[in-house]
Amino acid sequence: MEKTWRWFGKKDKITLPMLRQIGVEGLVTALHDIPNGEIWTEEAIMDLKDYIESYGLRWSVVESLPVCEAIKYAGPERDHLIENYIISLENLGKCGIKTICYNFMPVLDWARTDLKHPWPDGSTSLFFDYANFAYFDIKILEREGAEKDFPAEIVAKVNEMDKTMTAEDRHKLVENIIVKTQGFVNGNISEGDKEPIKKFKGLLELYRGIDKETLRENMKYFLNAIMPVCEKWDINMCVHPDDPPMEVLGLPRIVRTDEDIEWFLSAVDNPHNGLTFCAGSLSAGEQNDVVAMAHKYASRTHFIHLRSCQTLGGGNFIEAPHWGGRAHLVELCRIFTEEERRRNANGGIGLPMRVDHGKDILGDADGGYNPGYGFYGRMLALGQVTGMMAAVEDELANKN
Repeated sequence: MEKTWRWFGKKDKITLPMLRQIGVEGLVTALHDIPNGEIWTEEAIMDLKDYIESYGLRWSVVESLPVCEAIKYAGPERDHLIENYIISLENLGKCGIKTICYNFMPVLDWARTDLKHPWPDGSTSLFFDYANFAYFDIKILEREGAEKDFPAEIVAKVNEMDKTMTAEDRHKLVENIIVKTQGFVNGNISEGDKEPIKKFKGLLELYRGIDKETLRENMKYFLNAIMPVCEKWDINMCVHPDDPPMEVLGLPRIVRTDEDIEWFLSAVDNPHNGLTFCAGSLSAGEQNDVVAMAHKYASRTHFIHLRSCQTLGGGNFIEAPHWGGRAHLVELCRIFTEEERRRNANGGIGLPMRVDHGKDILGDADGGYNPGYGFYGRMLALGQVTGMMAAVEDELANKN
């Protein structure tokens, strides 16, 4: 598997010479300065591609070419936005960039309640506390009918929490859930927004009346529209699973489970319609057998995120060290290395992999990095996963 790294462009504190020294081969990035829905020009794409290649690296994956909300909820501007998306895909194809990771999650890209949850060794990682998330939904958003979406014991806990929750606590939840995890990747809410809750409520309102089946049909409409340009330029679209893989904020979520993945792959049964196999997102859901899903969907996987979560019961989970958790990364390395060998034998291309998030270690938390994207923690994770990959390669070579 190709060792790639999520990089946030020329302004990223982590430089390309740093990445070359730690064994990175390809970059996962995007044109973050272009507003959602606008066309990515050939000139802008080539400018960044040439810059990356000048350091001996390649632009392996676009993560992401954002799918605008109006495409997801089928607003009146949907067809215009899809047409812009098609032009951007064609320009990427002309520039030789063929793997596009995207998501179809309404409003909220990914959610955590604690961005610096401590481990006994002094490191920290991202954490999701179901009761804190419920508090945000019920007491801060004050979403209509929110109480009905949570178990009675969680609602009771929320009411108890409300007796001691300070204004600072509430502000921190808002920052963690809808600001700091969203704004740095062309998100709907940015750190400069003065009234993030008001803006967020407006976004939720756009999905009033949109249920799971409607969102599925909107995804199918989008995929059918873009498949011709994907076939023309041999572009692989790979959707990212919902993170976390559960229903949130009354919004429909359609890439959470084995059944969900089977549905969208069958609904548009084209090899260019594929999956980003994010082991971290999938392992956060106790309903998901991550290894079984990797076996099942390896042939339709175009990009891999190798990280792991440990579920803690009651909807809670923590992002675990890459050697731990419930994702079984060694076995995933084995499955996807074997898949890559099959593809190479048939003239296909390799599979890009990134370690995704990492723990904050050795000062990462104070380095000004985006949440989950520190340097040293991800470097350690890359070393660990590289070791797993080397062991699997050696095992398969001896087996053959």
